Amino acid sequence: MAAVWQQVLAVDARYNAYRTPTFPQFRTQYIRRRSQLLRENAKCGFEPGLRRQYLRLRSQLLALRYGPLSEQSSFRASSVRSSRTTLDRMEDFEEDLRAQGARGHRRSVSRGSYQLQAQMNRAVYDERPPGSLVPTSVAEASRAMAGDTTLSENYAFAGMHHIFDQHVDSAVPRLQFANDDKHLLACCSLDGTLSIMALSPAPPSVKITLRGHAGPVTDFAWSLSNDIIVSTSKDSTLRIWNTQDGRCIREVADPDASELLCCTFQPMNNNLTVVGNSKHILQVVNISTGKKVKGGSSKLTGRVLSLSFDAPGRILWAGDDCGSIFSFLFDMATGKLTKAKRLVVNEGSPISSISARSWISREARDPSLLVNACVNKLLLYRVVDNEGTLQLKRSFPIQQGSQLLHSIFCPLMSFRQGACVVTGSEDACVYFFDVERNTKAIVNKLQGHGGPVIDVSFNCDESLLASSDATGMVIIWRREQK
Repeated sequence: MAAVWQQVLAVDARYNAYRTPTFPQFRTQYIRRRSQLLRENAKCGFEPGLRRQYLRLRSQLLALRYGPLSEQSSFRASSVRSSRTTLDRMEDFEEDLRAQGARGHRRSVSRGSYQLQAQMNRAVYDERPPGSLVPTSVAEASRAMAGDTTLSENYAFAGMHHIFDQHVDSAVPRLQFANDDKHLLACCSLDGTLSIMALSPAPPSVKITLRGHAGPVTDFAWSLSNDIIVSTSKDSTLRIWNTQDGRCIREVADPDASELLCCTFQPMNNNLTVVGNSKHILQVVNISTGKKVKGGSSKLTGRVLSLSFDAPGRILWAGDDCGSIFSFLFDMATGKLTKAKRLVVNEGSPISSISARSWISREARDPSLLVNACVNKLLLYRVVDNEGTLQLKRSFPIQQGSQLLHSIFCPLMSFRQGACVVTGSEDACVYFFDVERNTKAIVNKLQGHGGPVIDVSFNCDESLLASSDATGMVIIWRREQK
């Protein structure tokens, strides 16, 4: 029954923009009340056939009242032309580095850990079915520790805990829970502001609004201690915020006056932030001084849209709007970047999201990269060495042709079978995929947004999932209680 009521709510959410267009608060109250009533009715155990008939009739009535909605593009993943695609081949920048005299720097980075682990992984994978990622088939003790729950049971998110609409009518491109926190969430908006929201104590509320950017805010990141947020904007500035009082501590203008599109903290040194701009430049910035780090810049083939470090902070991956993913070696002592590898995912297809993960589960170290690339697929790569070389592991069908969508690994490393990733989609749904399954990989599908779902974020214990969309709505989903 839960699937049917979610479909009803999804239909209501898509038509919600037509209801009282000058009163967005009423639209939010309406969808909240509809969600509450549908959840309550779903518990009553009505005959499924009647509920499906209700869904058809309601869709027809709403179409008569407001007119038919334009159909979304086909869910079938578009074919990727092999002549322009190198999904599992990376280019080596050794010649460029030799010309720059940087060969010694590359050799100073140990290659052993990733290569040794890659050999160990291959030895294990050779004995397992193709596509299998986590060696859990014989791990009876581990399954017992997980309570013998399946991924479907563990990620049975359904109920809406809360809906935030303070950025209504302006897209929310990024949102993220604070580090190791269950109830503190932040998001940025194309309306030029950021919000910090407290989900506890009840009722959930907007704690602070960060104002100061003169243009759309494109990205932000929490510091490790959650006391600082850095944000980038199309107004060509990087801002550092105090999360306690909302004060802007520092404003750093881009020297090229270009739009700043993405940012991330160096995980081992939060004094350093990496920023990507619209003039193809990647730059390391010391936020304590507001100055660029010498040797900490590089040029990509297109606008820099996405960034991600590995856990130790030694490898940085950057994606651009021309379809390339670059890996860089990061010098921990100086902040210097050395270009190492390049992967062309699909020429001309923007790399909108990159997420790195050192472990898929507790039972197998499997360094991986999760990538959204506007090819109607969510891509999962294996990191095979210490220079960030990528090898395509598998892909999952989603709708992403033009929107800059994001995805994440589920934060908890589990002893249960399988491993889960979550992504937004242009069909207004949130998808959970089990990377272990060869067929029917969708673990869960959440419906309720009125537009393309752009970003998703888990809290630290996976009890809540947040998702944002192109209409400015942020939905907090609650794990289904068994």
